[in-house]
Amino acid sequence: MQALVRKTVGQRVLAATWVHAGMDCRLLSSGNAVMKAAEVSMVEDAGYQSEEPRWLRELGTVRNDWTREEVKEVYESGFLDLVHHASSVHRQHNDPSMVQRCTLLSIKTGGCPENCNYCSQSSHWSKETGTKAEKLMDLEDVYQAAVRAKEAGSTRFCMGAAWRGPSQVGKRQWERVLDAVKRIRALDMEVCTTLGMLTPEQAKELREAGLTAYNHNLDTSPEYYEKVTTTRKYQDRLDTIESVRQAGISVCAGGIIGLGESHMDRVGLFHQLATLPAHPESVPINALVAVKGTPFQDHEAPSGLDIARCVATARILMPRTVVRLSAGRMNFSYSDQALCFLAGANSIFDGDKLLTTPNNDRNEDLEMFSLLGLKSRPAFVPYASGQESSNGAESSSCC
Repeated sequence: MQALVRKTVGQRVLAATWVHAGMDCRLLSSGNAVMKAAEVSMVEDAGYQSEEPRWLRELGTVRNDWTREEVKEVYESGFLDLVHHASSVHRQHNDPSMVQRCTLLSIKTGGCPENCNYCSQSSHWSKETGTKAEKLMDLEDVYQAAVRAKEAGSTRFCMGAAWRGPSQVGKRQWERVLDAVKRIRALDMEVCTTLGMLTPEQAKELREAGLTAYNHNLDTSPEYYEKVTTTRKYQDRLDTIESVRQAGISVCAGGIIGLGESHMDRVGLFHQLATLPAHPESVPINALVAVKGTPFQDHEAPSGLDIARCVATARILMPRTVVRLSAGRMNFSYSDQALCFLAGANSIFDGDKLLTTPNNDRNEDLEMFSLLGLKSRPAFVPYASGQESSNGAESSSCC
């Protein structure tokens, strides 16, 4: 009884204290209620709005109607809050311990007619970079590389060709690529290609060959794009992505961080991706690997925290998309990468080379997986943002 009296008196004293301090609080029966009323009053007196923004109220909801202002608000959130929210979304839609290991092979190196200022394969500065134009690899060599990648634990095999697009090459070379897709798909591996701009007909042929996904990065915002390349337009990228989507192939489209862009250009990139007709199956987040001899050779690489912020933003905007921690990991510690996985990354490139730039040692990645308790994602685990091609479904026209 005495304890009850002391508790009641204490509540009244607490309420009286808040009233004396100018708070419009009534004598409430619960000390907790008094505190809550005081907190609300203090927030209102400070001019804050108690209502959360839509993106927080609907955290984890798949949307395509993001505004740039919303994306800016997400990207500019306090870092720890941003990672916390992204991690919550990631766990809502994905297994946070499952990370896919992919292998990327350059099947045709150098001699590209495009002038992407970051790329060592452009013919515009091949003398400065020392990159020689090579022929398209033989089919058997490509196939054996895929076999080795599978044996090493990769479940997605990606092939890149330094072309403006298949339209610039002869029929025999194009058919060799289609044959490579068919043979590697027969290994029960996911198959991805990045071959430049596609026509709707070429996208259809790739789908019939069994292609899982097509990579076509937007690189940066529409506004900054002309600072990156002038030999194609941003709309060209969007047109190819739409051709891929219409052909029933999953879209892999992301960007490169560290091209000299502003943070608003990063906002513009993520806004563009998050407002496509359908979210991409995959969004690669690449950190620039500056190559000597390219116009961007002196650009400073982004930090691990920069990339983690981008990963977290992508995860919140596109909850079911696979966010791929791609080029530039060599500059990141295990701790940097762990933060990216916490923020929503669920894929890496495996192997010692990415097209023409170095990549992390495979044994180091295995050590990191063990240390962080990560497991490799098998091939064709259903992709919530992918087309049927990502789930192992064959094209109706595929043999």
